Amino acid sequence: KQYRFMDPKIADELFAEMVDKPVAATDSIPQLLNTQRPNIIFIILESFSTHLMETFGGQPNVAVNMDKFAKEGVLFSNFYGSSFRTDRGLASIISGYPGQPSTSIMKYPEKTDKLPSIPRSLKNAGYNLEYYYGGDADFTNMRSSFYATGYGRVMSCDDFTTEENSARWGVPDHITFPRVEKEIVRQTARPFMKTFLTLSSHEPFDVPMSRLEHPYLNSVAYTDSCLGAFVDTLRQSPLWENLLIVFVADHTMRYPAGIQEHEVKRHHIPMVWCGGAVRGHRVVEDYASQIDLAATLLAQMHIDYSDFAFSKNIADTTQRHFAYYTYKDGLGYVDAENRAVYDCDSESWLLKEGAQADTCAKSAQAFLQKLYDDLGSR
Repeated sequence: KQYRFMDPKIADELFAEMVDKPVAATDSIPQLLNTQRPNIIFIILESFSTHLMETFGGQPNVAVNMDKFAKEGVLFSNFYGSSFRTDRGLASIISGYPGQPSTSIMKYPEKTDKLPSIPRSLKNAGYNLEYYYGGDADFTNMRSSFYATGYGRVMSCDDFTTEENSARWGVPDHITFPRVEKEIVRQTARPFMKTFLTLSSHEPFDVPMSRLEHPYLNSVAYTDSCLGAFVDTLRQSPLWENLLIVFVADHTMRYPAGIQEHEVKRHHIPMVWCGGAVRGHRVVEDYASQIDLAATLLAQMHIDYSDFAFSKNIADTTQRHFAYYTYKDGLGYVDAENRAVYDCDSESWLLKEGAQADTCAKSAQAFLQKLYDDLGSR
């Protein structure tokens, strides 16, 4: 019953203009990978933001390794978080399912069971699947969701000693990264997909490093140093040649001070692909969000992604490219020329910019209406 902005037929028409269209000439889509069956590692970075990467004009000397990877791999420069919480971000990344402003689909097992997912698609292609997290995997029903979406094993704080569970949220990143590296190196089943959600750049930012004065910036620098060592180790291993590492944030933090939840720049996050399976350095400037990772990756692997109703192939230049995000009881839309932000509580537009802003604003409302149609039907 929520978010009924327009007649359902009008919503259907507007939504149909926004979703991915089948493309006959697939040769016209740039190939980002040099293999169709890479081994894959998703590194989901807790609370990372483009504001902390010099690559995006942000703070220098913070996420120095992410800046380095952005220069050698595939950088998606106009990429946005779908929502404002980890559980919603995970559903967007793994299942191509947009974040909801008033609820979280991850909390409803009967619904997550019916979602498409990258792991399930890869499992059908013969992939071995594991999920790693240094915290409580049952928080916001994550463990149930992970198994439902196809992961065969979930490693959490329960798999570490009491001494290793030394941070408020669980096991610090400097302990989990080497453990994950060992799990990957000794993996015998091929091909594989591993997903690792980092932990230490979450409030209260209690990390065993004091390089920067600001606690949030210091925690990001700490996690960045851990992932730098992790990649350096893998780079020296035989796995590197056929390895794709996808770095993507789950959401951002409210940084810098004064930034508001609804602002477009609040939701700008990094996504970088690196590894030996990447064809070379490229900057993808088309606008997209976490929900578009599924279609983009599966298209590169020549795996059908038609069941991901909300996901678009970022590499396909024939599609309509935009980023859609939600915050608490609100929505945002951004493309190369237009921006629109709507507050559902006050039923008012907080921002409209661009020659086609009115049209895009209506499309954004249709998108949210169709999302809740889908949510209710599962």
